[in-house]
Amino acid sequence: MIFYNRFTFRLISRLVLINVLGILLYYLIKKTELWFTIAGLCILLISALLNLYFYINQIREDIKRFILAVKTRDSTLNFRNKATKGSFPELYESFNDIIQTQKDIQLEKDSMFQLIKTILEQVPVGVIVIKDNVQDPKQTEIVFFNQAATNLLGIPTYKYWHRVAKHSPDFSKEIDAIGKGGKRFMELKIQDKLIQLSTEVIPLNLYMTDYTIISFQNIKDEIEQKESEAWNRLIGVISHEILNSITPISSLSDTVNSMIANKETLSHEDLEDLKPAIKTIKRRSEGLLDFVKDYRLIAELPTPDLEYHTIGEILQHIKVLMQPFASGRNIILKVEQTSSKITIQMDLKLVEQALINLVTNSIYALDEVEHPVIEINYRLDQNKLYLEVSDNGKGIDTELIEKIFVPFFTTRKNGSGIGLTITRNIMKMHHGSLEVNSIPFEKTVFSLVFRYQ
Repeated sequence: MIFYNRFTFRLISRLVLINVLGILLYYLIKKTELWFTIAGLCILLISALLNLYFYINQIREDIKRFILAVKTRDSTLNFRNKATKGSFPELYESFNDIIQTQKDIQLEKDSMFQLIKTILEQVPVGVIVIKDNVQDPKQTEIVFFNQAATNLLGIPTYKYWHRVAKHSPDFSKEIDAIGKGGKRFMELKIQDKLIQLSTEVIPLNLYMTDYTIISFQNIKDEIEQKESEAWNRLIGVISHEILNSITPISSLSDTVNSMIANKETLSHEDLEDLKPAIKTIKRRSEGLLDFVKDYRLIAELPTPDLEYHTIGEILQHIKVLMQPFASGRNIILKVEQTSSKITIQMDLKLVEQALINLVTNSIYALDEVEHPVIEINYRLDQNKLYLEVSDNGKGIDTELIEKIFVPFFTTRKNGSGIGLTITRNIMKMHHGSLEVNSIPFEKTVFSLVFRYQ
């Protein structure tokens, strides 16, 4: 308050002085003829008016200088002297604080820009940022061009885009083809070497200015590595499916062998007992051969050969097939409703394969579980038919529920992580789905969900 009082005092004193000089001058002119005194008073009055004008104008000029400094981000201006000696020290101190704050912000922005620029220079991804110029394409400026872009394209760090287009026309055409945003895979021949680039173009508008961000990376080496990994995984996938089908066949074969091992002749009853097992082995073997023959990639399962089958038929088949395998591990396999006459259109071999995958997973989930039980049944609910495989095994943690359907993801030590993926794909081919609900060590249910009308 003392500083504002100082300004008020100075202003009032100047105004009082001007008024006194004016009144005195008016009196002298009106009542006397003291022309030298009158002239002297005129000079004093004019001087007082000029002093008042310059006093106020100085403050106005300081404010203009401050506003200009803020607009032009000039951090060299300061009001240190006036902050201690002027009429408004607090005002000038605020001016200094604002200018310093602006300077700090600018330094922070510059340091952040340098940080981002350094990071982009270190990444193995080529990055080019273009400042668009619609009126004159030749003046389209490149505001950022990192070292990776130089190395990948084999060109210098140009300042203008038309020079890049001239040096690497194929790359420029591909970028133009992407247009205003999108991704594209391209092959370019750079210095007699073929490279494969994954490229993305992102348009951006900042402060009424249009920019285009182009990022690209050479994925040829990565593709070759992924191809090698894919072949290894594919071999593992096929092995997994073969083993999944061979294991129950082997168990069923052992059962048949035990039935005839010490017999030289077979009774009619023995033959009747052997027929379902032999038919099951034959059907499963044919299904396996067809599956392996048609199998190409994980996403390319054989086209379903849809026919009408009863649910009871399916459940009976899976019971005969998987019972020996489960019994060999002291697991109780309960298959109910094998006499059901509900009919649904499906590829029997593929659905049987899906059920084998689910039952096999349940068997492994029951390791070291007391009183292990697997149940296979079905239910109808709102125009959907559910074929369910449930067990009281280890179950699946909530955070892993979605991951288990990712190809090659597995929680089993020697698992391939492909069984559930194939099962889900089989259900998609039947316009159905695969659902799971799990409470670890209580009940885990996998459901093959079919449309049923």
